[in-house]
Amino acid sequence: MTSDPASCHIGVDVGGTFTDAVAYDTADGSLRWAKVPSTPDEPAIGVLAAVSALTGDLAAVERFVHGITIGTNAIIERKGADVWVVTTMGFRDTLEIQRTERRELYDIRTLKPPSFVPRPRVLEVDERMRHDASVLRALDPAECARIAETLRSAGAESVAVCFLHSFANDAHERAMRAAIASAAPGAWVCTSSEVLPEIREYERFSTTVLSAYIGPLMSGYLEGLESRLASRGLARTIFLMTSNGGVVSAERARRLPVLTVLSGPAGGVAAAVELGRRLGIENLITCDMGGTSTDVCLVEGLRTPLTTEQMVAGYPNRTPQVEIATIGAGGGSVAWLDGGETLAVGPRSAGADPGPAAYGRGGTEPTVTDANLVLGRLGSETKLASTLALDGALARASLDRLAARFGGIEAHALADGVIRIAVARMVSAIKEISIAKGYDPRDFVLLAYGGAGPMHGALVASELEIDHVVVPPSPGNFSAFGCLVSDLRITRTRTVLVETRRGEWRTLADTFAALERESGKELESEGIGALGVVFRRELGMRYVGQSWELVVPVASGVDSMRDVERAFHAAHSKRYGHGADAPAEVVTVRVTATQRTAKPDLRVAARDGADSAAPARPVFFDGAWRDTAALARPALAAGDDVPGPALVEEMGAVTVAPPGWRLEVGAIGELHLRRERRPLTRPLGDSAARNRGRPTSRGRAKNSLVPYPRDAERTR
Repeated sequence: MTSDPASCHIGVDVGGTFTDAVAYDTADGSLRWAKVPSTPDEPAIGVLAAVSALTGDLAAVERFVHGITIGTNAIIERKGADVWVVTTMGFRDTLEIQRTERRELYDIRTLKPPSFVPRPRVLEVDERMRHDASVLRALDPAECARIAETLRSAGAESVAVCFLHSFANDAHERAMRAAIASAAPGAWVCTSSEVLPEIREYERFSTTVLSAYIGPLMSGYLEGLESRLASRGLARTIFLMTSNGGVVSAERARRLPVLTVLSGPAGGVAAAVELGRRLGIENLITCDMGGTSTDVCLVEGLRTPLTTEQMVAGYPNRTPQVEIATIGAGGGSVAWLDGGETLAVGPRSAGADPGPAAYGRGGTEPTVTDANLVLGRLGSETKLASTLALDGALARASLDRLAARFGGIEAHALADGVIRIAVARMVSAIKEISIAKGYDPRDFVLLAYGGAGPMHGALVASELEIDHVVVPPSPGNFSAFGCLVSDLRITRTRTVLVETRRGEWRTLADTFAALERESGKELESEGIGALGVVFRRELGMRYVGQSWELVVPVASGVDSMRDVERAFHAAHSKRYGHGADAPAEVVTVRVTATQRTAKPDLRVAARDGADSAAPARPVFFDGAWRDTAALARPALAAGDDVPGPALVEEMGAVTVAPPGWRLEVGAIGELHLRRERRPLTRPLGDSAARNRGRPTSRGRAKNSLVPYPRDAERTR
């Protein structure tokens, strides 16, 4: 595992429980994987340990991409910097007032989350910019100097400059930033016009404060990591996964750290889109179950779904992000009794330290991992991270203690209940991103990955009546693989208020062109040329009089306001099931520039020479113990077909094929789980047929097992 390739790419993803790494050898096309326990107190230690398991000398590394959770954890745990805010006179309380909606409609005691910035640390400046970019009150340089000196005297660690209408004209923000940088060079400073140049002051201020809150922490981490990697021979720029499913340089991530808040989960979706492209599967629901949480995402037509409406720990983050729903249900999720003495699972997790009881590191509370071990779906000999073995006796003892509170229920029966509750929570999350938005999950293939995803994928699919589950190669490292296949991506936005029946297309066309030039130049500054850049155009639109926008993709053939209005009506009907023949309004113009990068050339899987046969062991399914084959995944080869119940074991993950399911090995080593007996509850329409292997007019099924042609990426 430690042989050094002549040239390689490395991807690393830091999770709450494990840190995963993958290396791609550009010479022979091989992939190597590593998984080590995360080190929450100093994540760089886990990163270096994972990388060291792959290679000792980093001089041969051409590309290093890192998925990161530091910013997310700091926000959730409120462990970021002491932030100061400089804002327009009269807007001191914007972060306290927030929005007037009640987040819990029927709970009159619901409180808004407290601002990250205490009111005494919000300083006002007597300046005012109009929404049309004209100046109402000019910024006084003397006042700038006074504010900057106040921040210097207070030892401000981080400063967010948030002026009204800076999205239209950022001159005042830039002047204020320059004054602070001159007087207090040690402070980390950002402006709202740099972070989010869009309308709506609260959302813009909130996103800017989040960036300032994690800025010093991210800067310190990246500087330390770069230094350590350089000492081991790395001479290349480090790239970071961003929330929109692309990558940016470490320098850009230092300036705009809020872009990395959904870094890790976005890597998994990027990998899912790439795998779907290679397998010819266009519609996917991803289910990434790790040690702490489960992330689900709906991918239609291999198009990564993006949104700007996400919240982080209750605070708006309006930067473009992959539309992912997250729940606190992972392998380390703790089983407990709520106030009504009812069994609950999560969201609290045992994490990496101490971890589940079975880890033998001092944990005593039962978790989902312990439940699977008691049910026989995990074996005591299973290695979750190269050397981390599981202790069945400790797992059973943790469940016995909880079972005693139920009046002596058997440990395995309680464990089965724990798994059912965890599965129900994942099913609920998938319904929110599918059924609640007008999609039928039966029209999609479930892609299960993460350390615990393959163990529960078929159980989740059964509840949703999905009859096809795919498990990728090395599912426990799939998000790290996503780092390797992700493209460089930059999104630029601009607020342009234009009514479709009064404005001119030229206004939007000029804005699109300007944003494409700006984003192309930014890609060049990342160290690559703009040649081959693909631009994705979108508009934030609403009916005139509405408050919030709907994202509307703009196709290349759109060249009139009439076309724009039609596109909005179509998007509104698809999202909400209805539309109106009424004038619409463009609020935001958005361009995403993507530079495609070289992708690993996945090879056809072959047996490693080991014997896949293993003695059957009893595993608990559907209220009974059943003899179940336990197979080693490296010993399987393309074309192998195994009836359930069966287990496929590998480093970092176990795939479970319950009774009534079959397991097939695909061309590049992926596993396909299919239900043998599927209850027909509705007629199969065109959409369902397309995703269940019926040949299309081109002579092959879109979701067939025929691998994506290996030379297709080079010829498209």
